[in-house]
Amino acid sequence: MSEAATRPSANAGALLASLDPLLRGWLPRQRWFAGKGRPITGFDLVAATELLPPGAEPGLLHLLIRVHQPSTAGDRELPADCYQLLIGVRTELPPRLAPALIGHVTGGALAGRTVYEALHDPRLAALLLERLRVPGRLGVLRFARAEGPSGGPSADIPSGLAPRALGAEQSNSSLVYGDSFILKLFRRVVPGVNPDLELPLALARQECRRVPPPAAWITAEGADGAGGAGEPLVLGVLQPYVSGATDGWELALQVLAKGADFSEEARALGRATAEVHAALAAALPTVTLGRAQVELLACRMTERLEAAARAVPALRPYAPALRTAYEALADLASEGGTGLTAQRVHGDLHLGQCLRAPSGEWTLIDFEGEPARPLAERRMPQPPARDIAGMLRSFDYASRSAQPTLDALDAPRAGAATSAWSSQWANTCRAAYCAGYADADGHDPRMSPVLLRAHETDKAVYEAVYEARHRPDWLPVPLAALDRLATDASL
Repeated sequence: MSEAATRPSANAGALLASLDPLLRGWLPRQRWFAGKGRPITGFDLVAATELLPPGAEPGLLHLLIRVHQPSTAGDRELPADCYQLLIGVRTELPPRLAPALIGHVTGGALAGRTVYEALHDPRLAALLLERLRVPGRLGVLRFARAEGPSGGPSADIPSGLAPRALGAEQSNSSLVYGDSFILKLFRRVVPGVNPDLELPLALARQECRRVPPPAAWITAEGADGAGGAGEPLVLGVLQPYVSGATDGWELALQVLAKGADFSEEARALGRATAEVHAALAAALPTVTLGRAQVELLACRMTERLEAAARAVPALRPYAPALRTAYEALADLASEGGTGLTAQRVHGDLHLGQCLRAPSGEWTLIDFEGEPARPLAERRMPQPPARDIAGMLRSFDYASRSAQPTLDALDAPRAGAATSAWSSQWANTCRAAYCAGYADADGHDPRMSPVLLRAHETDKAVYEAVYEARHRPDWLPVPLAALDRLATDASL
C-alpha cells in the first residue's frame, strides 16, 4: 500500500478544514443527503484515500466523513451519519464539468485547486471500474471480485467501458459502464453486511436468474471511525446491467396512459417475486414464528399506527378500524400454532424496483431495503407478505399517478375510465399479481387475508406519514387505501 493512499492523521484535520466550508453548502443540495432541513454542525474525517498518485491531474480523493447535525427540535445532537464522497481535484474545471462543481479550495494542501463531484468526470469514473477489475487493497478500501465455480472471477469485466452517471436516484449514485455493468455506490453507509450485496450473492449461489449477480464490490475495512467496532462498510456493488430494460413503474405509467391492460405483466411479476422468495428461502435460514413473535409483530404495527395518527391528523378517523387488522393478526397467535414463516425478503419492493427486459423477463433489483431503517432490522427475516403488500400498494400508486390529489371519496363518482383514478385497473393488477405468485409458489397470498391485510395496512400507514411530510398532494393515495382497509378485510 502506498503511503500516499491514506493520508496521515496529522494531515486529516488540515484536509477537512479546507473542505469544510465547501461541503456545508454542497452536501444539503445532494438528493442522497439524508439530513436536509437541519444545519451541519461539524465533520469528522473517517478515512481519506487517494486513488491516483499525489499531484495527478485530475486527482481523485475517496472520503468517508461523519456529518454532525442537531435534531429537528434543535435541542440535541443526533448520531452522526457516515457518507461516502468521491472528490475530483483539478487546477481548473473544464466547462463541461461545471455542474459538478463543489468549490474552490483556499487553504490547506489543496489550496488553489478546484474540487468537484468525481462521478461526472468520465476519466475518474472509468478509474473505479479499473480498480474493480483487479482485486486488492488501497488504504482502507478493498476491491473484491465474485468467484466462479472454478475459483476464478465469475464474470469478465472488460477494460475501457465508457461510463455514464444515472441521475434519477436518491439514496445512492450509479454509474453505467458501456451498457454492460452498473456500479451502485452507497452514499450514506453503515457498518455491517449490506443486504444489497448479501442477498444477490445468496441468490447467485442458487442460480436465480431473477436478480443480476454481483460481479465485484468495494468495502472499507478498518474505518473504525464510522462507528461499527471494526465491521466493514459496503461502499459499492457492480452488477450486470439489463440493457434496454424498463422499470416497472415507468412501464405501468405508459400502459395507463394508453388505457391498456397490465394484468399479464402483473402476473409475470408475481411469478418473478415468488421465484426470488423461494430462492432466498433455500439460500438463507427461515424461521417459524411462534405466538410471542407474531404478537410482537402485531404490537409493533400498532405502535407505528399510533405514532402516525399523532403525526397525521387526516389519518386519525381511520385509526380505530385499522387497529382491527393488527388485532386479527395477534389473534392468529392466540389460536396456537400460527404456521407463519419468516425469511429474508426484498424489504422495499415496488414497481420501481423491478426491470422488464426487452425479452419480457422481469428482474428484481435494489435489495438494500428501506435505507432509513436500521441495518439490523433490514436483515431480519420477515413474512413474504411484506414484499407482496408493497407491490400491491405500488399498483394503487400507479393508478393514481395522473392526479394524486383527486379526493379518495370522489373517485367512484369520477368513473373508472378517468385517467386520474382507475380502481378497476389497480384491482385487476393486484389480482393478477397474486395469481402469478400462486403460479410459482402454489400459495395464493389472498388465501392469507389476515396476514396480507395487516402488512398492507402497515405499509399504507408508513406512506401516509411520508406523504404528509414530503408530498402533501399525494396524501390522498394512502388515505384511499386506508379507507378501504378500514372497512374491508378482503383483498
